Amino acid sequence: MKELLKKVDVRKYHMVPIDNIAGYDVRPGMYEINGATAIPGGVNFTIHSKNATSCELLLFKRQENEPYAILKFPEQYKVGNVYSMIVFGLNIEEFEYAYRMDGPYDFKKGLVFDKTKYLLDPYAKAVTGQSVWGKPVGKDNVYKARVVKNDFDWVGFSEPRIPMEDLIIYELHVRGFTKDESSGLCEAERGTFEGLRKKIPYLKELGINAVELMPIFEFDETRDRREVNGEVLLDYWGYNPIGFFAPNTGYTSKTEFNREGTELKQLIKELNENDIEVFLDVVFNHTAEGNEKGPYISFKGLDNNIYYILTPDGYYYNFSGCGNTLNCNHPIVQQMIIECLRYWVINYRIDGFRFDLASILGRNEDGSPMNKPPLLQSLAFDPILGNVKLIAEAWDAGGLYQVGTFPSWNRWSEWNGKYRDEIRGFLKGDPGLAYLASNRITGSTDLYDEVYRGSNASVNFITCHDGFTLNDLYSYNTKHNEANGWNNSDGTNDNLSWNCGIEGETDNQDVEKLRKRMIKNACTVLMLSRGIPMFFAGDEFRNTSFGNNNPYCQDNKISWLDWNLLDKNRDIFEFFKNVIAFRKENTVIRRNNKFCSLGFPPVSTHGINPFENRYDNDTRFIGIMFSGKNENNDKEDEIVYLAINTFWERVNFTLPDVSSKYKWKKIVDTMEEESYIEEGNVLINGNEVSIGERTVMVFKAVKKKK
Repeated sequence: MKELLKKVDVRKYHMVPIDNIAGYDVRPGMYEINGATAIPGGVNFTIHSKNATSCELLLFKRQENEPYAILKFPEQYKVGNVYSMIVFGLNIEEFEYAYRMDGPYDFKKGLVFDKTKYLLDPYAKAVTGQSVWGKPVGKDNVYKARVVKNDFDWVGFSEPRIPMEDLIIYELHVRGFTKDESSGLCEAERGTFEGLRKKIPYLKELGINAVELMPIFEFDETRDRREVNGEVLLDYWGYNPIGFFAPNTGYTSKTEFNREGTELKQLIKELNENDIEVFLDVVFNHTAEGNEKGPYISFKGLDNNIYYILTPDGYYYNFSGCGNTLNCNHPIVQQMIIECLRYWVINYRIDGFRFDLASILGRNEDGSPMNKPPLLQSLAFDPILGNVKLIAEAWDAGGLYQVGTFPSWNRWSEWNGKYRDEIRGFLKGDPGLAYLASNRITGSTDLYDEVYRGSNASVNFITCHDGFTLNDLYSYNTKHNEANGWNNSDGTNDNLSWNCGIEGETDNQDVEKLRKRMIKNACTVLMLSRGIPMFFAGDEFRNTSFGNNNPYCQDNKISWLDWNLLDKNRDIFEFFKNVIAFRKENTVIRRNNKFCSLGFPPVSTHGINPFENRYDNDTRFIGIMFSGKNENNDKEDEIVYLAINTFWERVNFTLPDVSSKYKWKKIVDTMEEESYIEEGNVLINGNEVSIGERTVMVFKAVKKKK
């Protein structure tokens, strides 16, 4: 030990050992640096607990569950509630670590200390104990941490910094995206960060410019492991975090001892180099520790009554639907969340975060909603997060629904659940939705004030991971979740779906033709709506979950993308690609520009006659027009008209008159086999148009030839 210290010459770093514990030279550590950090000559360990009476650091040989050394923090190494110690002579590649805390046990007060439990560092940058996908951590739930080298080469890196309204978000599950053999990748790459990296050319071709990754924080997919009809079911989605600072090691193609995160960083770097931003779906509303019957992993054994919202009797409030609720507006928890997000932005260059069940983040310590939640305000104004997109799922499982009212400080955007529901209902022909649908398509200004929220507040979506895929939305009237093992009782019953006449897969060509049209209708409306469009991976080639609208536990073909469908449904993929490109080319869809030369307003709604929008209960045709000056050339007008007929019969309507300078060019007609019209085809003479039943059309005003 002394020879190693001489070689390192710790004295020039002002790090002189002053004590020896369990054979290790130690000294008080750096109290402001949470977690375990490698320093010249040793490792700094810092952890805090308000109510603990003692703390022990446990050192383990790699992949062993019994410590080879136990170092108790001396009382003089505690400042306030913080324990900190530098241990000299440690090689980070040779050990893993955990803690034990002693303290009072009083269940009603939320004090549940147990000095026999091994506790994971809440600031751990890498978690071990369950690194092989699907392999249980073991009966003792022993999670340990590793110290990570932070030496990734970001040379030449630059962030895309795409304006919010220009984003096209593509939600995906890292494992499910490439796990199926049809992905064409080798076995080691399938279902990994590396597998996703290999698909970057595909993402570029599709045209999306942001990927939203479902949870990649370390989670325990085996927590609720079951067998149903011979199929092993796991907690596949990952909404049960173990550690907030550590990437899931089950998503790597190779082992990354002490370099955890390298493969993920390489993925992020290359996505950004291809002008694709990376958002993380983060789960700060609960943890995998569950309720009083759940395991001790970390927070329970550190400060249970600080990290969780508890009832007056010491039980767990369950606003998450997952057993417990993080006490997000306690200053200690706020600090952890802010440090966590900063860490991902600084060390992984993350571009944005989508907050799962974000309304929980606005609940007080007694569970009541707050007017100005300090956590949400802090995140909105945090300088390190200044360029980061913040997106809220503006509801929780406890009944708090804040779509349109989520505290924003003009920084937070929202998953617009009303857009999803009202557009779904309108597109399948439900009555009384024309006015609401027109509001959703034109930016939901009834929900988001244009002055204070602008066109950046609404993340529009028709599908996401939760619910039917787009194909299944038009293939099933009801959910088919029998494979989940709950007698089809799980998942929502209110899907606003329509099977187009036959339930499930069919060879009926008329039904198939209608389903394709409905899918194209949904794609067109989504891409021509004001706000930020988002869709679920695989929708662009009709991926299916076979009618399962809650496949959270299905680590199999129910959830994995079937890449064979890309060839089978190439026409749908090409349609998505072209409509995405059209959205990018026409900025008037995304934001207000200067008035066009014809004097049309930036956004207007229409009926079968121009500018007549007296929608009633039976209205099933609406027209939306976006107009303004070309963003790059204010001498050029951009005028785009979206026509939607959800009636089951053909409808005649009239386009606004542009004949003084322009002709209408038909861009999209979902009734046609070749429903995206290429350059040079079909110019409309006059303004009278007949639109087919259950059809969407798009027109653009183009200059007349002289």
